Amino acid sequence: MELNFRLYIATMQPKTTSRFHEYISFLAKTNALIVDDYASLHQWSIDNQAAFWESIASFFSIDFDSPYEEVFVPAIPFWKTKWFTGARLSYAHHVFRNSNSKHPAIIYQSETKPCVEISWQQLLAKTHTIQQQLLAVGVESGDTVVCYGINSPETVAAFLATNALGAVWSSCSPDFGTDAVCERFGQLHPKVMFAQQQYTHGGKAFDTNTKVKIIQTEVSSIQATLWLDEHANFDDKAVAVDQLTVTPVSFSAPIWTLFSSGTTGKPKAIVHGTGHMLLEHLKALALHQDVQEGDRYFWYSITGWMMWNYALGSLLCGATLCLYSGSPTYPTRDSLWCFVKKANINHFGGGAVYFKNQMASPTPYVQQHDFSFMRTLGATGSPLSAAVCKDLQQRFPSTHIISLSGGTDVCTAFVGGHPDLPVVPGEIQCKMLGAAIEVWNDKGWVCVETPGELVLSQPFLPMPLYLVNDPDYSRYASSYFNHYKTAWNHGDWAAITDRGGVVIYGRSDATLNRFGVRMGTSEIYTALSKLNEIEDALVVHVEDTETDSLLLFIQASTKVDHTKIKQHIRNRCSPRHVPDAIYTTPEIPYTISGKKVEIPVKRILQGMSLANALSLDALRNPNSMLWYVAFAKRFKSKQ
Repeated sequence: MELNFRLYIATMQPKTTSRFHEYISFLAKTNALIVDDYASLHQWSIDNQAAFWESIASFFSIDFDSPYEEVFVPAIPFWKTKWFTGARLSYAHHVFRNSNSKHPAIIYQSETKPCVEISWQQLLAKTHTIQQQLLAVGVESGDTVVCYGINSPETVAAFLATNALGAVWSSCSPDFGTDAVCERFGQLHPKVMFAQQQYTHGGKAFDTNTKVKIIQTEVSSIQATLWLDEHANFDDKAVAVDQLTVTPVSFSAPIWTLFSSGTTGKPKAIVHGTGHMLLEHLKALALHQDVQEGDRYFWYSITGWMMWNYALGSLLCGATLCLYSGSPTYPTRDSLWCFVKKANINHFGGGAVYFKNQMASPTPYVQQHDFSFMRTLGATGSPLSAAVCKDLQQRFPSTHIISLSGGTDVCTAFVGGHPDLPVVPGEIQCKMLGAAIEVWNDKGWVCVETPGELVLSQPFLPMPLYLVNDPDYSRYASSYFNHYKTAWNHGDWAAITDRGGVVIYGRSDATLNRFGVRMGTSEIYTALSKLNEIEDALVVHVEDTETDSLLLFIQASTKVDHTKIKQHIRNRCSPRHVPDAIYTTPEIPYTISGKKVEIPVKRILQGMSLANALSLDALRNPNSMLWYVAFAKRFKSKQ
């Protein structure tokens, strides 16, 4: 049923006007655009890309140091589309134009340090100090600066100092192994590296000096290493904004390089554009999540995950960026919730797996404290099940539960939240403005309310500029346009509902093909989430010349009834979803960014060596794979 948008927003009667409401009013005044529902607005945003993105630039009062000539210059193939040609601007400038004395710039807590507030003046002073170091070692616009550091205020200041000079940023968390870091940084030929000498995680102290020396040796382009530990203390040194060196760059100049997970093969070095990220993150955070000036925004992340870069966008919105460094469940299982309460955080985000585990057994702290100040709770990394969504909504009745799905490739979401549309558990609320999202079958036909491949059928502003060491765009084409020559295939198995919502079933390369029907792995995970005795699970479909088996690996601390599990899956899903065999494993493997390692496990079971199946440095718990290697030998010997 269509939702009359004007009637809907009139009956919502929000306590405060949302940025989305302001944008709708802005369009009515500046573009004479009146839409009846969100679907109509979304269609306008993709049918009129020039007018839409120009309206975003105007609504957020983007300061162009040089004016743009054309907003949108389409091309074939569409990844060659040009945006805001001739324009020059600075991301760091748009952060510091929000400087004020009313709200802190950053709130920070770690496992070992209490909650502290960093004022805008302190952030500016620290950014200036670090920038002087960069200038002293010769960093210029276009150079690459890398960071091997934790999620801390000094790391944010280092990024802003780098960006203000027009240099390109890339970062890895210090829990990445040296092979993984060198595989990444080595592709970029960085001039300078920021590094952390020591950090703590899970109550353990780690010294990184040896690892840093290895990186310095292996990545020979590094001319200087600057220690972040020296900048842990912030002061109120009198520094004016105009003392910061700000070098405007072209709209499509690189801002940062992100990396694919690297679980299989060498990680792709994905380069994003400055103006692209500036406009996209303002749109995504302010309009779709309603992040407003003075809000407090927190997304639990590490510096090696795109959500770290995404969360920086809260500073663009005039919000306070909240950071936490350390394990999310140390020193107590509810450490993040304690931080949310103490810092009075309005927007709390994290991995779907984290929320699943937290809701499976809520702590007394969560049950006993009032979190009504929390306006949105966001999940990403993997599909948020309907059951977990319902649990969260029951636990936090005044909070808007949202789910995002996108990726490192675009450093944003294709589908996500909306402040006024209803929340339907198990669905993501809407396609994001400007994203021409469709679901296609194998023949390239649009699917209606049936599962298929999630695609972008038109250009999308935050698509990567290019991949490093890919001069002819051949790897770019094979990564995103191999399945469909005329559309970006993202690799998600999804469906669009009659309400316009989106269901993500999992990665399409991990879908299950049972008796000619493709199914998402998340359907089985959702069913298993109802069984308290199962702590975690991994499902793979092993197909080769010798076998065709659906295997379920479960993590459980007590003995479980396999017959009960199979019957439960049959009842909750279908007979096709029932595994052929169930095995208890000591641990489920995850990437550092929190995604289940389905495809590498499948490849190992099909006979591939561990070394060829994945890079262990890309895993959060690399030792977990040893069990699967041993299991694969037994599995193959029985065939």
